[in-house]
Amino acid sequence: MKVTVFGTGYVGLVQGAVLAEVGHHVICVDVDPGKIERLQQGQIPIYEPGLENLVRDNHAAGRLQFTTDAPVGVRHGTVQFIAVGTPPDEDGSADLQYVLAVAATIAEHMDGHRIIINKSTVPVGTARQVCETVNGVLARRDDPALTFDVVSNPEFLKEGSAVADCMRPDRIIIGSDSSDAEEVMRELYAPFNRNHEKIIVMDVQSAELTKYAANCMLATKISFMNEMANLAELLGADIEMVRQGIGSDPRIGYHFIYPGAGYGGSCFPKDIQALIRTAEIVDFDARLLRAVESRNQEQKTMLFRKISRHFQGDLHGKTFAIWGLAFKPNTNDMREAPSRVLMEALWKAGARVRAYDPEAMEETQRLYLDCDELQLCGTKESALKGADALVVVTDWQAFKAPDFELIRNYLNKPVVFDGRNLYDPRRMAKNGFQYYATGR
Repeated sequence: MKVTVFGTGYVGLVQGAVLAEVGHHVICVDVDPGKIERLQQGQIPIYEPGLENLVRDNHAAGRLQFTTDAPVGVRHGTVQFIAVGTPPDEDGSADLQYVLAVAATIAEHMDGHRIIINKSTVPVGTARQVCETVNGVLARRDDPALTFDVVSNPEFLKEGSAVADCMRPDRIIIGSDSSDAEEVMRELYAPFNRNHEKIIVMDVQSAELTKYAANCMLATKISFMNEMANLAELLGADIEMVRQGIGSDPRIGYHFIYPGAGYGGSCFPKDIQALIRTAEIVDFDARLLRAVESRNQEQKTMLFRKISRHFQGDLHGKTFAIWGLAFKPNTNDMREAPSRVLMEALWKAGARVRAYDPEAMEETQRLYLDCDELQLCGTKESALKGADALVVVTDWQAFKAPDFELIRNYLNKPVVFDGRNLYDPRRMAKNGFQYYATGR
């Protein structure tokens, strides 16, 4: 099948590469000529395990192409994915200008029937706006042969495992009121639907809400556990024991109940805000969602508050080693990362930072190019030298079993603030560390 994907970010690039891998002929369109040129040369703009080889192999095989020529993309595929960004507007609502711009472009250049698929995370009612946009352009063209369907097909990819999630989806949501469009979507996704039925067909509005509801549910679990962790510290309980106790209940499960420094990334923060804004539009008070967001914002300050308390508020001239800059492991994404909140608070207090991350160093340098108080180090060990404390922010595998004797020798004093509960408090005490965990 011929497929066009507008947007080469996390969603568009992964979806395009995976569809090409199973045999579809995919053209990815982007407005950034530099990005397209790099992709044509096999250079991937994001770090995502398994993606680089997938893109290179399918591009070499001719099944995956990249272009800035939108008319070529529109004419190529009967199926047109919209996978562009929907950044938060000033009021927290999703900014749909890029989605609607792509819809207008498709309408302007389509030469026959098109199935327009909203893959971007968009609020309820976006499919209707896409329809209105396309109809507005087609009215000017006045060609009865130009017909279209709009389908909501939200993505459920986790950064760090996006390729695997796309190749082996838990579910494939199709929001459509067209049986013909549904049939095409079933054919498109047939290679991913062989083991058992994963396709769930529903109305468009329900499909649009499903995406937001899923992300908001996961964010709620995280904020709930962070609230329990804060309570556990005050009550003298161990949140890790609590986590095991409640996770063993199959109604709760172990996923997304790890306490930490708060969630970040491109999805949870903006999706919570967008759904809150959607609720306000229909005069509904989303109190739970607002509480989830509030708890997460406060949780991102948790490490700084512990550091400040330990040093009795005097951080001027202190140096802190930070392990982990990306908002989660297996990605280089720094959007809404807890590390940024921590570093900026430390700098404001007069401290310096020596930081290391396996993948997010380049992105950190881009964000803080002129920051004299930040030193990016080539290894996790070199970040420790001369630091007054180690702060673990991201739970990369490389941080889980370090050389504690080396850490103690490199630090000015053996102090560790662990935002991800990677280490055993008793073992840390035995090794002579002052150890501050989360909820323990």
